[in-house]
Amino acid sequence: MFESLLNAFRAPDIRRRILYVAGILVVFRFLSHVPVPGADPAALNQFFEDNQLFSLLDLFSGGGLSRFSVVGLGVNPYINASIIMQLMTGVIPALIALSREGEYGRNKINQYTRYLSVPLAILQAYGFLALLNSQNILTTPFDLGSFETLTQIVTLTAGSVLLMWLGELITEKGIGNGISFIIFAGIVARVPAGIQRYLESPDLLAGAVFVILAIAIVAVIIYIQEGQRRIPIQYASRVRGRRVYQGGSTFLPLRVNQAGVIPIIFAVSILLFPSQIAQYFTTSSITVVADVARAVVNFFSNNLVYGALYFLLTFGFTYFYTAFTFKPDETAEQLRKNGGFIPGIRPGKPTADYLQRVVTRITLLGALFLGAIAVAPFVVGAVLPGLGGITLGGTSLLIVVSVVVETLKQLEAQLLMRNYEGFIR
Repeated sequence: MFESLLNAFRAPDIRRRILYVAGILVVFRFLSHVPVPGADPAALNQFFEDNQLFSLLDLFSGGGLSRFSVVGLGVNPYINASIIMQLMTGVIPALIALSREGEYGRNKINQYTRYLSVPLAILQAYGFLALLNSQNILTTPFDLGSFETLTQIVTLTAGSVLLMWLGELITEKGIGNGISFIIFAGIVARVPAGIQRYLESPDLLAGAVFVILAIAIVAVIIYIQEGQRRIPIQYASRVRGRRVYQGGSTFLPLRVNQAGVIPIIFAVSILLFPSQIAQYFTTSSITVVADVARAVVNFFSNNLVYGALYFLLTFGFTYFYTAFTFKPDETAEQLRKNGGFIPGIRPGKPTADYLQRVVTRITLLGALFLGAIAVAPFVVGAVLPGLGGITLGGTSLLIVVSVVVETLKQLEAQLLMRNYEGFIR
């Protein structure tokens, strides 16, 4: 790994890409400390300490949301738009046809995703301001007719669009996926503050155990993320015009965790939604409504119940998202059209059934893995209560490790292309 980084810095073109990414991330961190006027900082910090949902959203913005910064919404609107478009691409015929048009189709879908991000950012900005106003955190009047509220909504929306643009600049002129890098920088930026809180009252034994567990978890994440089942594919000889194409053999890689981190995001959003809504009614003047709301909040505040539901929802959404993104019948049809087949399996429906069985089995391990990653912070926090703020969530660790691994792969690919440039020409 270190050798690849050193070789990358020795190559002028790759070094420029790396420095370009670093410069964009510095701009992002600077913007995350530029506040939007109109909020009480002390009350804002207290609100985020007591709210799990917005603490998770604040994680993806690198603390910008808890500081009420101009980029407080982070890339959350873009992530939501991407998930919505991905789901719509699987059910809307026009988008299905567009997704099959190669580079042009992908570019059009990405363009639609950007357009969808803007209204989602406006809605999230308005909802966030309404929530802050209900908690008496805003120091300015909350009214769509007021200049202050409109300015805050426009500023938060523009900050989210700016981050989306910076992420695309990284993708185009840097190395790796820009949006992933923005999220990565936001997560890593919180680590020094967590270490500082731990050092205020350190527990050396708990800290040592935490380091060992962190290394072990990172190793497991890399192992599972890179794990795949290779299905052998054989291509028969075929004639096209006057040319005869010889057959060959390759493989179809099926990843153990094809869903990535999406099931965890789905699970935590659905799990925290009831308690978030119930909090609005805990102060209701109707006694029955207030009692039911407090019962719902207390139910989801139980770590054992919350952890169990978190695990089950993550497990279920892993199967759902994998089934939504990987379609065995389409894969089998593509193999048949290209003259490919799995040795010992007949083309067509038998191939689709075989792929379905394989995906169902390997997804079991992927679902258990994501469920364990989701509840890892609860287990570590219960076993090592002396860690304090240094604990890093399983979702965060999964994102950080995935971004680092993919970036190193792209660096190695760039170096390989550079070494073989003479052969390519």
